[in-house]
Amino acid sequence: MKIVIAPDSFKGSLSAVEASISIKKGIKRAFPAAETVLLPIGDGGEGTMETLVVATGGSKRSVSVTGPLGESVEAEYGILGNGETCVIEMASASGLAHITSDKLNPRLATTYGTGELIKQALDDGFQSFILAIGGSATNDGGAGMLQALGLKLLDEEGKEISFGGAELARINSIDISGFDKRIKGMKFLIASDVQNPLIGPDGASSVFGPQKGATIEDVKILDQCLTHWANEVEKVTGIHLHDLQGAGAAGGLGGAYQAFFPAEMRRGIDIVIEYTKLEQALVGADLVITGEGQVDYQTASGKTPMGVAQAAKGLGIPTIILAGSIGQGVETLYQFGVVSVNSIINKPMKLNEAMERADELVEHCSEQVARTFFNHQLQN
Repeated sequence: MKIVIAPDSFKGSLSAVEASISIKKGIKRAFPAAETVLLPIGDGGEGTMETLVVATGGSKRSVSVTGPLGESVEAEYGILGNGETCVIEMASASGLAHITSDKLNPRLATTYGTGELIKQALDDGFQSFILAIGGSATNDGGAGMLQALGLKLLDEEGKEISFGGAELARINSIDISGFDKRIKGMKFLIASDVQNPLIGPDGASSVFGPQKGATIEDVKILDQCLTHWANEVEKVTGIHLHDLQGAGAAGGLGGAYQAFFPAEMRRGIDIVIEYTKLEQALVGADLVITGEGQVDYQTASGKTPMGVAQAAKGLGIPTIILAGSIGQGVETLYQFGVVSVNSIINKPMKLNEAMERADELVEHCSEQVARTFFNHQLQN
């Protein structure tokens, strides 16, 4: 039997690579002779760079940049195995992982470090980029990223505004004269699983702000600030970000890329499937096992388990999903080749215990689903 193992990360506990290894261990306990193919997957969010680098035999470079709250952090960018394509994962510079839960503040958080990563990669000679934009701690509309690349955001006195989403309200004009001239000659592919517009009830502030520490009042203020930002951007670019699909990704970073970069936006999972050659790996497989920390109605919008299942279904291969937790709406996945969604939790336990024991829980669950799935086939 051949089993393809293609999970995303179980956030806060296992990387996609670690989850793959745990799934393999479980399968091997049940069927030592099984052929297993490990393809850890990302969907444009945190872990996408690692996935692409590992899958293509690439490498990473470390860069000291400005963190989301202005502190210095060590970030990385990836280089694909072809040596030509650079992967910038905004979470590496401006992600939630850099801030403890008690310090989250989207009114102050900046994407400046992401811009510094891009600038360093440009200085290093790269011309082709994949921009993975999930896992952000920010709600600044990508303003910080643009500032790092030379864009000037000026207040009424002609002085540059400071960092953070709340500062956007102070913008009186945008000076593009110093914006890095190299940008327009490069190729940028935006990897994202988020289709939300920039503002409004489905926008960046309302939907994702609370995850980044925004209060109800913060959400209202930040949405107003992004509205002002969108108005100012439209004056200089002619691009109407307000309701543009995907502009709300990563606190509005998706909109900044679309307005100021020669960029194409695609589902992150589709990009990863292409570069990891998942479809080639699926040939001859009997089963696919994928998964991530939370599986619910949002999974069908283009997250890793959904994308993997769609690719497998095209070849007539069933998919089993493992999940740290299962929310409402998972039944939608069954029409896309998913045969079951399984929680790794095997007894009542607190969240911190589940996260600490994630490797063994994934291993145990993988063993059980493999035994169940192949039992009938082996008997016949």
